[in-house]
Amino acid sequence: MATKEFEATVLEALDMFRPTLQADGGDMEYHGIDDENRVHLKLTGACGSCPMAVMTLKMGIERYLKDAVPEITEVVQDKDDEE
Repeated sequence: MATKEFEATVLEALDMFRPTLQADGGDMEYHGIDDENRVHLKLTGACGSCPMAVMTLKMGIERYLKDAVPEITEVVQDKDDEE
């Protein structure tokens, strides 16, 4: 379970990346951090239906987040049916 401080650091990094998604008409919803330090997100808006969503998630958000918070192991996308 992520500490409040750790989660706050992750949320701050996500907020720094968010304008990049919003510039293209998308956004992301934060769903939490699991016991393996994987960040669970859902891409929304234009990003949610984009064929490049996986690339955005892995090469964009995950890379940025791992640089900002090295303890993060992975960023995974939650689907509607997995909530």
